[in-house]
Amino acid sequence: MKRTTSVKYAPAALAGAAVLAACGTESGSDSGSVGVGGKTTDAADVADIRWVPQKVTVDGKTYDLPTGEKQFRVDQAHITFKPGAAEPDVGGGESGGSVGCNDFGADVEIDGDTVKITDLASTQMGCPGPVQEFEERFQSVFTGTLKAAIEERDGTKTLTLTRSDGDSITLAEGADEPKPALKGTKWTIDTLVSGKGDDATAQSLPKGAKAHLTLSRDGSVSGNLGCNNFRGKATVKDGSIEFGPLSTTRMLCEGSVMKAERELTEILVGKGSYQQKDQELTLTTASGDGLVARAKTQEK
Repeated sequence: MKRTTSVKYAPAALAGAAVLAACGTESGSDSGSVGVGGKTTDAADVADIRWVPQKVTVDGKTYDLPTGEKQFRVDQAHITFKPGAAEPDVGGGESGGSVGCNDFGADVEIDGDTVKITDLASTQMGCPGPVQEFEERFQSVFTGTLKAAIEERDGTKTLTLTRSDGDSITLAEGADEPKPALKGTKWTIDTLVSGKGDDATAQSLPKGAKAHLTLSRDGSVSGNLGCNNFRGKATVKDGSIEFGPLSTTRMLCEGSVMKAERELTEILVGKGSYQQKDQELTLTTASGDGLVARAKTQEK
């Protein structure tokens, strides 16, 4: 499923993918404090913590994070708040994360127990089923002015963000995920990016394309382009990866898969810059074309 759009965005939040902005318009901020286990504490306890979404309540109905959907990135769902001044004309900020499908970012201000979320922007991959439903409910609440409350039980903090209409998001404090090694990790490719700046677009790989790559410690690269396996040389240096000629198998697959494979092959030619953030790897060529991949398993 392909859905694309383009705006300016914060690359640190969305790592090179095109976004669709959905800006919050609520205003107002009440000073206060966030309750933690019956005590008061500074709202900074909300920031720079890996929060794992648990549930969303909309119009009195509760939606739990669909952890049984293993084909999506639900096991990597997390939100991190990084308050700071919004950049003008830039969609999406340093705060955000994923609830199992798309990545999103926003600008966040924290004042006592008030959390103001504006300029929400998200990648636009199609993820049908419970994951997409949960994501849509989550993002409908994750905007505007919310009240924060923290409870601590058995050493674990729970953060609840509540809108004035009663809709809410509940998140639990999670452990920081170890950053995978660039080399030796199997990177599963799920997004192709094309263009630069306002013209940038992103599209998810078609159904049936099982693309991935692994950069080995001996300077080689191998994987699958969506249909055919490939192997070649890859030199990693100074934030870039330079690929040598690739040898591939010669199987024919369904049309949309082959089209995506040709686009991916063009990306894996010559030199491109890379950015690694948490479990995500972004590779971008000089033309602006690139890919986004997620860490899956490590090479033994």
